[in-house]
Amino acid sequence: MTPEREEKLRSVALRRQLNITVVLENVHDPHNISAVLRSCDAVGIARVFLIYSDPRLQTDEYLNLGHKSSAGTRKWIKADVFTDTEQAILALRKEYRLLLGASLGEGATDLYELDLTESIALVFGNEHRGISPSLQQALDGAFLIPQHGLVQSLNISVACAVTIFEAMRQRTLVGLYQNKNPSAEQLRIFEEYKSIHKGELSYYCDE
Repeated sequence: MTPEREEKLRSVALRRQLNITVVLENVHDPHNISAVLRSCDAVGIARVFLIYSDPRLQTDEYLNLGHKSSAGTRKWIKADVFTDTEQAILALRKEYRLLLGASLGEGATDLYELDLTESIALVFGNEHRGISPSLQQALDGAFLIPQHGLVQSLNISVACAVTIFEAMRQRTLVGLYQNKNPSAEQLRIFEEYKSIHKGELSYYCDE
């Protein structure tokens, strides 16, 4: 590994945002999953949660995250995969203070009124049915992306990108990417990235 590559890995690892995550529930299009992972990497999200409670999605292609669908980005994003919604909720509650779901329903908070600098899990549901009732009940609230067109709908990967880039904007303003005192977890991620670069470690769950 060249010194330049090691410094790049360190810089990325120390900017990883450990108190924000994305949750995808029963998203069936691998291209959407891949696009979400690329956006997460771009804004410094280190970890995502993938819930496949739909038996039709409990296949190797989804549970192993489809190596070919995420290419290089998947290499650097840790994904926790669940087939049981309740287990996923318990895991999320241990790590994040708020669980907020993307919604078009009445009563949802405007995305740009949210404080996205706090500990938060942002939940996106199935492309057609949205977030399941069981996961809805566990949420602390809902948010919507304001739109001014005739068709009030965005592709899930686009909706996720809009949301987490707003989080990046807010976090940049308060200096959360200027980490002069890296946490033990960020330093651990740096060591993991070095091992991934050398081919000694993979984030794929079931290899």
